[in-house]
Amino acid sequence: MAEPNRDAPDRLARRKARTRAALVRAAQALIAEGRTNVAILEITQAADVGMGSFYNHFASKEELFQAAVAEALDRHGALLDELTAELDDPAHAFAQSFRLTGRLHRRRPELSKILLGHGLALVASDSGLAPRARRDIEAAARAGRFHAPDPDLAMVTVAGAALCLGRFLHAHPERDDAEATDRVTEDLLRMLGLSPDEARDLCRRPLPDLTPLPHHDTAA
Repeated sequence: MAEPNRDAPDRLARRKARTRAALVRAAQALIAEGRTNVAILEITQAADVGMGSFYNHFASKEELFQAAVAEALDRHGALLDELTAELDDPAHAFAQSFRLTGRLHRRRPELSKILLGHGLALVASDSGLAPRARRDIEAAARAGRFHAPDPDLAMVTVAGAALCLGRFLHAHPERDDAEATDRVTEDLLRMLGLSPDEARDLCRRPLPDLTPLPHHDTAA
């Protein structure tokens, strides 16, 4: 009698994971292009999977798009955590996260456009930039680094600045993204209670090397 193929369940799980990932990537590309009013058939064709495979993973197109946004937010947040992991000062962590996010608009334009396309949801999201910014703001306030008696209102200003900066950089590819981002970050740090000299110092500190990330000369 032939031995049962014990690897079959693992292969099936990997195949299902690849199919789901392909659908999510296709949805993210459509979101970045502003094309969410498409038929499920067009999504499955873009993902190169069968129509039946779609319903093995998602009950509706809306559910897929929600998953695509959540995955993009999680990916962005995980990158920020990785690039600020060694910082002990929460004010520095906040500044570095904001400076990196501004630069990623050009280096990861598809991810940027997904984030910008769901701007209002970012403020209340449990993943991505918002909870990490709130965490750093509250920690910096507890440490006496920031003056932020109302973190909710601080987040309104921070989220608004992040979204407007991203849209500005997409609309003005001729502008230096690093210079523009650092100037906005410096203004935010001063609003949060740092002195002009300290805000300027934090915005001139070296950042982690971003050269391994995909880079585009424009945000298109």
